[in-house]
Amino acid sequence: MTPVDLTLFGATGFTGGLTADYLALHLPADARWAIAGRSADKLQTIADRIESEGGVVPEVVVADHGDQASMNRMAAGTRVLVSTVGPYLQYGEPAVKAAAEAGIGYLDLTGEPGFVDAMWLKYHEIARSTGARLVHACGFDSVPYDLGVLDLVERLPADVPITVKGYIRANASFSGGTYHSAVTQFSQITLAERAAAERRKHERRPEGRRVRGGGRPGRASGVRGYAVPLPTIDPQIVLRSARALDVYGPDFRYEHFAHFHTARMAIAAGLGLGVAVLGAQFGPTRKLLLTAQKAGDGPSQERRASSWFTLTLMGEGGGERIETEVSGGDPGYDETAKMLAEAAMCLAFDDVPRVSGQLTTATAMGRPLIDRLIDAGITFRAR
Repeated sequence: MTPVDLTLFGATGFTGGLTADYLALHLPADARWAIAGRSADKLQTIADRIESEGGVVPEVVVADHGDQASMNRMAAGTRVLVSTVGPYLQYGEPAVKAAAEAGIGYLDLTGEPGFVDAMWLKYHEIARSTGARLVHACGFDSVPYDLGVLDLVERLPADVPITVKGYIRANASFSGGTYHSAVTQFSQITLAERAAAERRKHERRPEGRRVRGGGRPGRASGVRGYAVPLPTIDPQIVLRSARALDVYGPDFRYEHFAHFHTARMAIAAGLGLGVAVLGAQFGPTRKLLLTAQKAGDGPSQERRASSWFTLTLMGEGGGERIETEVSGGDPGYDETAKMLAEAAMCLAFDDVPRVSGQLTTATAMGRPLIDRLIDAGITFRAR
């Protein structure tokens, strides 16, 4: 049987449901796609609703992350596999394994650095040998940063040292799934550090080029307010793209910050993050943190409608300065579902680079995905 164009694994979850709705409305009418998960009845309910609303109707595939054989069958039946099943450190590996071995495209929404590094160690070389394209962090983590920086450096002179500083501001709330992923990530910092160290031992660095990260708290440069370095996956993704692509120049530096208008707000945010990270290290307080929000819950449509994000990127190179702003609506869900769905369609239908292994959105899709996102309403504004 001919594989479908793409399969969405986790369509019954909160973000998975939003992604399914977006795909149903924006896929080409002749596209073949599937929704997958453990419950055939729940999946069929989604397919029936999509049909009643006039969307492109998906096929239904039963697959369980605890049954690798079912995951392998799912991967063998599609060209692109999209996973929204998290926390990825707990549930994500079976889909990556199935995609790598099947030699297909794979995308997810993880913001968990330890998971990405562990998957690189286990499946990067397998994916290179099979032709699989494994693209993590295809939502708010880390599409705006990765593609925003790519858009900026393409506008600067070639073959010159480049420095980019990124400042993110957002107004949004989190679903239970995202909250649980964050707490799980905080609780496994030591394991993540070990995976990162092991990856550094084996991963090649570019010859004749230098790529660095960094950043210190203080007043923001080029924008009003204060900047606090963000220890998220986003700068890691940007730096990996820079190591892989010559367009970032011979000496590239990226600094990544949360942006606050007042010092009080910056200090409060830093303290809150520190308390959450510390609490996640111990069983009783971690359990308390996890019970604070139920997995599967998410913000209302009204709350999402009032949410927004703005990423300001300040770049310098070859005596020129460029500012790029990437902005949109609700970052955690509506825009994340849009980014993930557009990335999946880009990988399935567009003329993208012939590469394989564990990749970033910049190296796997680059300009075609930027163009898709602009058409879909995400703002990329250079000045």
